[in-house]
Amino acid sequence: MVRAAAGLLLALTLSPPPAWSQAAIEKSPPETTAPEIAGVVKGGTRVQLIRDLFMATEGPIAMPDGSLLFTEQDAGDGRLVKIDKDDNITTYLDNTNRTIGLAYDPKGRLLAAQSRIPRIGVLAPTRATLAEEYGGQPLIFPNDLVADKKGGIYFTDQVSTRFRPAPAGRKPLVFYIQPGGTLVVATEDVTRPNGVMLSPDETILYATNGPVITAFDVQPDGSLRNGRTWAELAGLPRNAAGEPQGGADGVAVDSAGRFYAATGVGVQVFSPEGKHLGTIPIPLPPQAIAFAGTDKKTLYVVGRGAVYKIAMVAQGFLGRAK
Repeated sequence: MVRAAAGLLLALTLSPPPAWSQAAIEKSPPETTAPEIAGVVKGGTRVQLIRDLFMATEGPIAMPDGSLLFTEQDAGDGRLVKIDKDDNITTYLDNTNRTIGLAYDPKGRLLAAQSRIPRIGVLAPTRATLAEEYGGQPLIFPNDLVADKKGGIYFTDQVSTRFRPAPAGRKPLVFYIQPGGTLVVATEDVTRPNGVMLSPDETILYATNGPVITAFDVQPDGSLRNGRTWAELAGLPRNAAGEPQGGADGVAVDSAGRFYAATGVGVQVFSPEGKHLGTIPIPLPPQAIAFAGTDKKTLYVVGRGAVYKIAMVAQGFLGRAK
């Protein structure tokens, strides 16, 4: 149950979203239930609404105490919202330069993929900029990021004209900020990058790529090799030519190495080998997901202004916040 402490936050977030809001914000339909997915979730488990009508929910991540932190992109200049174990909702940070994705690095710094002024930054404990241009050109639309145990940061940079023109000929890219701070291109071989994730042992980097998940082998220096289609999303609508439409957004991994992807048809779950294990239907199309809670056995799902939680059998990976 959402506590009364959330009342002020609710009042602040019900104003109409800006014209460039990322996705429609709407009341949540009735709750759904999960199918049985062995080792992942019990059949009939509720997909429980915590609250809807936030202004563009994205970037969920587990905080050190198990609370959930996520971004409310279109609230002012971007707000970070915290939900604790009792579903109390509070504002954590304001004026975040429209942060989308979040991560923690091994130093405990809260990292942000910021989109209004495109850059990768630090939001806490003190604010700083880590990357804002490459090859003399500014970043375009940083979306998601994940930090490795060495202190390097992978992030996706989409070609989007939402806030500014994109440089002619610029491709969508996956970048890597090396532990020493140098920004390099990790790969150009993801044409529709969005969510990005490391396997629990950090030997594989996964990137969403339209209707497929692309995987790369991570080298000791953080570079990527052997890009391949690792999994194909299931149940996507198809056009008249039979081509799948849509793709995955935010992603997560659990302690067993299973992979979770937020898609328009629900949260899709894959084995460590890329086999589709099942799909958890969500009342509103999900945009991002994260394991959190004191035991990291609650899967939080955000999208279109709503936040849901699902009690899981699987446990999120404990070695990173995401």
